[in-house]
Amino acid sequence: MNLLPIFLKLEGRRGLVVGAGSVALEKITALLKTGLRLRVVSPNTALEIQQLALEDKLEWIERPFEIADLDGQFVVVAATDSTEVNARVYNEAVARGILVNSVDDPPHCDFYFSSVVSRGALQIAISTAGESPAVAQQLRSEIDEQLPEDLGPWLENLGQLRREVLATHPRGEARRLLLHQLAQRSACSAASCPSRQIALAPDGNENANVKGKVYLVGAGPGDPDLLTVKALRLIQTADVVLHDDLVPQAILELASPAAEIVNVGKRCGVKSITQQQINSLMVDRAQANRKVVRLKSGDPLIFGRAAEELAALADAGVAFEVVPGITAAFAAAAALGCSLTSRNTASNVIFTTNHRANSHQEDPISCGLQSSRDNATRVVYMPGRDLRMLAQQWRDEGLPGDYPCALISRAAQPGQELRLTTLSALGDAAPMLAPSLIIAGWAVAQSSLRFDYAEEAVPVTS
Repeated sequence: MNLLPIFLKLEGRRGLVVGAGSVALEKITALLKTGLRLRVVSPNTALEIQQLALEDKLEWIERPFEIADLDGQFVVVAATDSTEVNARVYNEAVARGILVNSVDDPPHCDFYFSSVVSRGALQIAISTAGESPAVAQQLRSEIDEQLPEDLGPWLENLGQLRREVLATHPRGEARRLLLHQLAQRSACSAASCPSRQIALAPDGNENANVKGKVYLVGAGPGDPDLLTVKALRLIQTADVVLHDDLVPQAILELASPAAEIVNVGKRCGVKSITQQQINSLMVDRAQANRKVVRLKSGDPLIFGRAAEELAALADAGVAFEVVPGITAAFAAAAALGCSLTSRNTASNVIFTTNHRANSHQEDPISCGLQSSRDNATRVVYMPGRDLRMLAQQWRDEGLPGDYPCALISRAAQPGQELRLTTLSALGDAAPMLAPSLIIAGWAVAQSSLRFDYAEEAVPVTS
């Protein structure tokens, strides 16, 4: 995207609109709200614009456009029904370094008008870069319906409180954290307002009201749309994000530009940081009164070493909270179009990793699931590149050669790949890009892909 969303201060500056029809009226109405000193040039004009001129809200010059009209202007809008006139206005304005918008002509625009949701000083502007103003208007309506009506007065009170904090608290991390804390509370003008009492506490006590905390957050399978609402909010407001290597950039970009973002993951078994160092990072940042998001791929409590991290936080006396995410198995099953459970074929689901799946001592079936061996759906996280040992283990358990297996790579992400095969061919299956997993069991045969399972894996890319 080559556009920079900004808000211009136009009050007292000079602006020009060439044209005075219904399209021009829409732009004029938006510009007058900014306090712009507006001139309209057109030989004819709509009655509404004439009335605005009579009320001295704008200046109307009743003649065709002249180049001299551009002198001293800060912004210009070309809104006539003549493409030739609009092109002339655009070219002459560009030559003079004046920002210009040519209505309904995106290639000839230095800026675009946005659809705006307003609540007092709060403005949310939506732009489609001229591709579809109708879409922007529809989104505006949807956002407008969801925003509380009292945001304007609340923001006004918060702004006054912020100015008082800036005047009474020294610059530093404590003040920054305090301002972020106040933004999550109700602010009012009364002296008894809890937010005001926190904000104006004596200098030596403000840190007592700002506590660091660690959130173990599930990033889901990688699609930002599959984040929980709470996960999204925490990522956007975090001071520190410590993320796994498999968390995609699209999710990391949701974090604040001011946030400290640290990759604490590993890829292909190569560690860039030890678990002890990760624990220390969480504890140190939280004890510095920072809001820490430990961002884990999938769900934090599924093969994410969360137990060790929670223990380290508890031992250090650091407050923490776990925010679940969509684990990869669910995204993979959704991609296959099959249920992990079925009344007829799968009454159990076994979650494991490849090294555990190959170990009799750690086989979860030994935990009371022996009788469910045949009617369980097996999900193997991190299956590795060589599946021969896993395939042999399952054959040794007595599973048949036509036992359905599915290999899923990058579930719910761009480049998602699905391969359907059988146990007979599983050991010879080509490796897939991480993150990947295997779903096996008779429930897989009910996949909406409706493939006939063959001795060779069948690639299906979505």
